[in-house]
Amino acid sequence: MEKTFEMGSRRFGRVNWLGVQTLAEREVRRFLGVWTQTLLAPLITAGLFLTVFSLAIGPSRGDVMGVPFVQFLAPGILMMTVIQNAFANTSSSIMVAKVQGNIVDTLMPPLSAGELVVGYMAGAVGRGLFVAVAIWLVMAVFLGTGLAHPFWALTFVVLGAAFLGGLGIVAAIFATKFDQMAAITNFIITPLSFLSGTFYSIETLPPAMFYLTHANPVFYLIDGVRFGIIGRSDSSPWLGLVIVLFCTALVLALCWHWFRKGYRLKS
Repeated sequence: MEKTFEMGSRRFGRVNWLGVQTLAEREVRRFLGVWTQTLLAPLITAGLFLTVFSLAIGPSRGDVMGVPFVQFLAPGILMMTVIQNAFANTSSSIMVAKVQGNIVDTLMPPLSAGELVVGYMAGAVGRGLFVAVAIWLVMAVFLGTGLAHPFWALTFVVLGAAFLGGLGIVAAIFATKFDQMAAITNFIITPLSFLSGTFYSIETLPPAMFYLTHANPVFYLIDGVRFGIIGRSDSSPWLGLVIVLFCTALVLALCWHWFRKGYRLKS
């Protein structure tokens, strides 16, 4: 098995396009096959968030950044849903394969480490885009929310799905049991997404939390999508783009390294 894996990584630039396409199609078909769970459920959850907050807080909250609170909240809910689903797509795919013992079916074909990363990321980004488009269409119909800067919105959605998809790969490779994966989700991913300016402007935070939030890369994803949709943000989208690109590249490099070494995958 190790010989096959190493041979796949020594092709000097030749890309196994058929293998990458097959892995990408498998990952996309995984979430499309259970669309009620992977696409419809996140849409309903996002709708419930918006409904509850608009009824409980919206009338008394007033405007935030010059827009109604619900319109301020909607982009954050969209991005939070995207990153959670991207993380779930890669982490569940690899974790289930490891537990069931069929991860070898993915490692044995002549796919390099980079091709494995691309194949898994195709599923994460695809699922993120599906969820983002569905939620935005609902926002457009019921809230009248358009796209102030479509390029920025698309860029941050794709980067957010890639970043969290990469973290999903890292978490699934590192974890050996489902309860470890649940702990990573509950104690790392969920706090990162909730404490990132999703439900509030960071300008209202005390100084300690203000600076701590700026150390959270998910904040820049939320803020970037908010700028793309409503044209308002707490920080420069260019700064956010640089930070998110750096974090995404770092995570994907770790994914590539672990796939190349077979870390916690070959044994």
